Amino acid sequence: MLKDTYNIEGMTCASCVQAVEKSVGKLDGVQEVAVNLATEKMDVSYDSTVVAGSDIEGAVESAGYKAFKNIASQSFDIEGMTCASCVQAIEKSVGKVDGVQEVAVNLATEKMNVSYDEDAINAGDIIKAVQDAGYQAAVESDKVSSDDADKKQKQMKDLWLRFLGSAIFALPLLYIAMGPMLPFGGLPIPEFLDPVQHTVTFAVVQLALTLPVIYLGRSFYTVGFKSLFKGHPNMDSLIAIGTTAALLQGIVMTALLVMGRVEVHHGHPDLYFESAAVILTLITLGKYLEAVSKGKTSDAIKKLMGLAPKTARVIRNDKEVEISIDEVVTDDIVVVRPGDKIPVDGELVDGSSAVDESMITGESIPIEKQVGDKVVGASINKNGSFYFKATKVGKDTTLSQIIKLVEDAQGSKAPIAKLADKVSGVFVPIVIALAVLSGLAWFLLGQESWVFALTITISVLVIACPCALGLATPTAIMVGTGKGAENGVLIKSGDALEGTQKVQTIVFDKTGTITEGKPIVTDIINYNGYDEEAVLTLAASAETGSEHPLGEAIVESAKDRGVTLQTVKDFQSIPGHGIQVAVEGQTVLLGNKKLITENNIDTLDAQEVSDRLANEGKTPMFIAAGGQLIGIVAVADTIKENSIAAIDKLHHMGLQVAMITGDNKRTAEAIAKQVGIDRVFSEVLPEDKANEVEKLQNEGLHVAMVGDGINDAPALAQANVGVAIGSGTDVAIESADIVLMRSDLMDVPTAVELSRATIKNIKQNLFWAFAYNTIGIPIAMGILYLFGGPLLNPMFAGAAMSLSSVSVLLNALRLKGFKPAKTETTKEEASPAKKALA
Repeated sequence: MLKDTYNIEGMTCASCVQAVEKSVGKLDGVQEVAVNLATEKMDVSYDSTVVAGSDIEGAVESAGYKAFKNIASQSFDIEGMTCASCVQAIEKSVGKVDGVQEVAVNLATEKMNVSYDEDAINAGDIIKAVQDAGYQAAVESDKVSSDDADKKQKQMKDLWLRFLGSAIFALPLLYIAMGPMLPFGGLPIPEFLDPVQHTVTFAVVQLALTLPVIYLGRSFYTVGFKSLFKGHPNMDSLIAIGTTAALLQGIVMTALLVMGRVEVHHGHPDLYFESAAVILTLITLGKYLEAVSKGKTSDAIKKLMGLAPKTARVIRNDKEVEISIDEVVTDDIVVVRPGDKIPVDGELVDGSSAVDESMITGESIPIEKQVGDKVVGASINKNGSFYFKATKVGKDTTLSQIIKLVEDAQGSKAPIAKLADKVSGVFVPIVIALAVLSGLAWFLLGQESWVFALTITISVLVIACPCALGLATPTAIMVGTGKGAENGVLIKSGDALEGTQKVQTIVFDKTGTITEGKPIVTDIINYNGYDEEAVLTLAASAETGSEHPLGEAIVESAKDRGVTLQTVKDFQSIPGHGIQVAVEGQTVLLGNKKLITENNIDTLDAQEVSDRLANEGKTPMFIAAGGQLIGIVAVADTIKENSIAAIDKLHHMGLQVAMITGDNKRTAEAIAKQVGIDRVFSEVLPEDKANEVEKLQNEGLHVAMVGDGINDAPALAQANVGVAIGSGTDVAIESADIVLMRSDLMDVPTAVELSRATIKNIKQNLFWAFAYNTIGIPIAMGILYLFGGPLLNPMFAGAAMSLSSVSVLLNALRLKGFKPAKTETTKEEASPAKKALA
């Protein structure tokens, strides 16, 4: 029997409580339900084998309310991971904790994201589960600081020093052990180390050179054996077992030589000290190169963090003081001088200037700022000084939110990673079994000595590398999402990154997405002796004070032309038709054709012009004065500069493009024709946009939705991939999977291109990781030797293992060279109308 607590939204009175309890109580398996109106919580005791939590939430929704658990999302820093098997071990341990909804560990970023029920467990329980798996965890700090970068720098320095220290001992060891065995008489060594004349000294010196390398690489043993004994062996376990076997073989042989109980064959004792030492040295070098490459994958985060200024000048106690950016609080008055970086988000209260916001919007032209305008932290003040009130500080600033989005995306997993995770989960135990079985097989066959069998076992253990599998996906995602951020495309998760490359149809909202979202006057047609200025004067005078977007467009046009407006009396709004006013004693009508004809005014001469304007996607507004038609004012929502080019680019990429709008069919089709839209959904109510997206999905299409408004949020959530315009509402951005910070539609094809490039890179990484092990392990098992070929030396196995991880990282870093493909298409070239005339 389980007991869960749910939050309930929408309750207003005791009858709501009754409705919820009645609906949930009807479910089979529910033993007890208690709803508290004051706390807006519901406690439910139920049999989980009969009814699920989703059934309970559904019952609450059927009663007209919403239920959800206290689900928290927390990021943790993880220490001690070395390969994909570590990831599996941590996810398995944390996933077993009651209350954990979802857990994702990222090897490349060394972070873990956990969603859990706050009423059931806390962060301490999760940290304990990580420790039980043999690793260390700490709650990630909310502060954006350089601590993490400093820690990684120290880690790289430690690895480099470990490598140098190991190499100092391993190189002479390798020379002593292998030099005499080289052809043509071998390399010269001191007489006292001659393996024939001074065999014991030869062995003891090798042991003495090996022990410091073992000490420097002791972490391989502490982590490897700890993981092995806990039942989830990892890469370090393979290295620890292999090198320990080589070391013990050498120690036993040395002891036997000292006691004189073994004879040396072929003038050289069977020692494996050099294998153990060189393997550890090479793998330490590989770890160092891996750390350097990992550091390069997170360059995007470093660049973003570097944008933020370190200090701010604020007014405290009527004095200007300079303080750390972390000390700025909401409502502080901040002083900004020419050339300064704006420290936090805020609103101007005094002064004016031009501000370069290219780091956020991509717009290179500085934006004029006046009192009341908003400014964004990390943007650059060009000229003029001003004061602003801090509205968002710390982790709430726009820059911090962007950094958080990118970090979350880099820490997430793409669905394609599940394949590698499944393989990695059983990989190490299988490798250990293969190593032991192959060694035993060679020994039992009696074809070679036990030393030969040991060589086979060590080679198999050392060459097998789950690291490459574990790094294949997260490193590519890190670089891909980082490149997206550099190009103004914020991809929120690995799911979104992978899903975008599957998109077949992209649906654009019209207003504010394809178009500017702000109507303007495009045409003024005059009749019966009135000129354009007279027509505009009367129309704008009539619309003075209007809150209708079309009316505002007419008034704005008159202001731009410097037209003097006239006094209006007897304003009368006629719903669905237009307005009627009195201007200087005469009645003026402004509205649609129906308003004019119902007042018995002849529109025959204007019919052809009106139809033409409507077919061009414009809204013709008739104006009559003194009982006669005096003109038509056409208003249209203009197409954004890059809409045509972006849609043309999507067509070249093989994608179908659709548009959804509340406009009438004729206007919608006119806009669609101008920009080259394939499918049009017109006269769609805001609440029905999600239904139209669902209809496309029911056709078997993978759909992306691009929008900017509150009414687009359900459709963005419904789509396989939701893309929000950065200048849009917070609700739209929250509902989307991808945010276009520059509000440039050319970033839509950029997002698709980047997704395709990243997934291609991941597939290449996975192919080489699988291919490496598929080819390497059989060679290590002696398949070539079986057919007269060479036997793989454990030292070469160690080098190959290290290089496999580094090669995957280097391939992921190739994504750093990604550049959005430029389109040469101009508006005129892309215009379907022009193509039709050609």
